[in-house]
Amino acid sequence: MQVSFRINILVLFAGLLLIGLGLTACGGPSYRVRVLDKPGSDLKGTQKPYEVNGERYDPLLSADGYSEEGTASWYGPDFHGRKTSNGEVYDMHNFTAAHKTLPMNVHVRVTNRSNGRQSVVRVNDRGPFVRGRIIDLSYAAAKELGVVGPGTAPVLVEALGYREPAAAGGAVTYRRPASYVAGPFTVQVGAFTVLANAQRLADELHRSYGESSLVEGWVSGQKFHRVRVGLYPTIAEAEQARVEFEGKGFRNSFVVAKD
Repeated sequence: MQVSFRINILVLFAGLLLIGLGLTACGGPSYRVRVLDKPGSDLKGTQKPYEVNGERYDPLLSADGYSEEGTASWYGPDFHGRKTSNGEVYDMHNFTAAHKTLPMNVHVRVTNRSNGRQSVVRVNDRGPFVRGRIIDLSYAAAKELGVVGPGTAPVLVEALGYREPAAAGGAVTYRRPASYVAGPFTVQVGAFTVLANAQRLADELHRSYGESSLVEGWVSGQKFHRVRVGLYPTIAEAEQARVEFEGKGFRNSFVVAKD
């Protein structure tokens, strides 16, 4: 079956500041996780920013207008019966999914771009923490989409909102959350162990884009100097810039929230 690299961060959001976990179907990598919270933020547990192996994720406070293309994977028997990030017990036969930043309990429509099949799932978990994958589907959703066999598939993920109780025989409806733009965003284009190399790239990009910064971070005891470029008010604009950076040779670029 498809090996899914995810992490259960329910206990993390309940109060642990630092935890190392290795939860994979076949003994994958360990994850070092840290909650990033400020006193008085009033954010709920699953809304708090967090880091996984030094990479920051900022959960969105709203999924209004959210749309993303990328690769989907799935997780099944090895996680069946475990707690998910919002406190539920994972049931692989329900139509649910794990996502790194979408609000908990929001419903999304997932379209398999290789065959046109669609499934509606509810986000109740965090993950997958594998570069290039944007959503981890339950077994039921993966089966409906035709993802179980190949293990991964190119998909389009579109937020629908929160499902409203339907009257007997009535059509299913979704309540869109209030609009909220969680920004600004920037694009990380590289990480260096040598400060001079990071500074050289940051200076070069600053001349071209007018905005660049260096951010220090630690991964497995190693200090990295991360180069981040640009300042974008929305995820869509930042994602477009990321694609442009990748086209210019920065193959491992990704969008992060501006500190």
